[in-house]
Amino acid sequence: MPAIVSKVLENSIAEELELAAGDEIVSIDGCKMQDMIDYNFYCKSELLTLEIKKANGETEEIELEKDYDEDLGIVFESAVFDRVKPCLNHCIFCFVDQQPKGLRETLYVKDDDYRLSYLQGTYITLTNLTEKDKERIARMHLGPFYVSVHTTNPELRVKMLRNLNAGKSLENLQWFKENEIPFHAQIVLCPGLNDGEELERTLKDLTSLGDILLSVAIVPVGITQFREENLRQVDKTIAEETIKIASKYKNICCSDEFFLLAKQPIPPVEYYGNFSQLDDGVGAIRYLLDDFSHLDLPQKITKPVRAAFATSYAAKDAIFEIAEKLNQIENFETIVCPVKSNYWGQNITVAGLITSDDLINTVKDIEADFVIIPSVMLKPYSEDFLDGKNLDYVREKTGMEFFVVQNIYSMEELVEYLRNN
Repeated sequence: MPAIVSKVLENSIAEELELAAGDEIVSIDGCKMQDMIDYNFYCKSELLTLEIKKANGETEEIELEKDYDEDLGIVFESAVFDRVKPCLNHCIFCFVDQQPKGLRETLYVKDDDYRLSYLQGTYITLTNLTEKDKERIARMHLGPFYVSVHTTNPELRVKMLRNLNAGKSLENLQWFKENEIPFHAQIVLCPGLNDGEELERTLKDLTSLGDILLSVAIVPVGITQFREENLRQVDKTIAEETIKIASKYKNICCSDEFFLLAKQPIPPVEYYGNFSQLDDGVGAIRYLLDDFSHLDLPQKITKPVRAAFATSYAAKDAIFEIAEKLNQIENFETIVCPVKSNYWGQNITVAGLITSDDLINTVKDIEADFVIIPSVMLKPYSEDFLDGKNLDYVREKTGMEFFVVQNIYSMEELVEYLRNN
């Protein structure tokens, strides 16, 4: 995919140059670009020459002067301008492989691209990392990366990733150490495979790498009703054991689901350090509660309002706690409505996998002025659910209005709304 402009930011250099969505940045100073890494590198200059191919097919060359680190204000359609490196694994726990047909096309894409890991925090397995890739990483000293390790037992990793190269790719972690390339690690815990003694081995091996290991996130395997593999769900006993093992090591955190399954309190802020793997569900509940505790709530609002939180089962206890405090605001009342996942099955309890029809079934009969949902239920920069239907469809089916919280780790938007009403 070429470097196609998706959006031009207001009051930016790109706006002054009259760039628009659909235009292509062909080159900068005569240099072609593979990805946003190249783009960011070539833009670090006070004098630039841009070759632009307009949406109408016309080509023009633009010379400009700017501050050394000043951004042009361009949002691209993709962070990668050539072919995304595909995933060559067939992991026994792969969520993409257990999805039914009929969802958004992007949900079936499996990438394993170190560039997206560096730029966007996606997880990579290192099984397709080439010597050329490593040369570029070392030369530009890229990092940190997010690596799906799962196990440091080579034979077990081959079995879990179903890729003969999976065991050999662990050598890249040692290469990271030798070249001082920092990384975050992820372990998808599959009971009977990489838990218990195998988890102990993995954590010992990872922590032996020293300071280049920034953090480790342990998350439970996700099992939907569409899964064909015979995998075990993480239960209370496994969750308790995993939390105990992880507690022996620094910078090793279990995701929120482990504490919910173990029926243990969500740990304090100190447990999560800098919340470096927040998007992997590690500390999301604590971050939300801690952020809410620092918000200045209004004492009252001008007219009576009744709202409903449509939340995941994983976050329901935290939302109940928040709702209890919000209900102390005069003229404001809110109720909490956990959304049951009929589509995926009851083992799936996260908001990012809630479908439009499951949301409809939850809120269609409630009485509220509006329903509060997190933006993670929707495709980024849209109102589309993962099942291809949109928020207008839900509005039509329920007759409800919706308040979409854009920052899923904060209620500041909602509180600000209440202050102004």
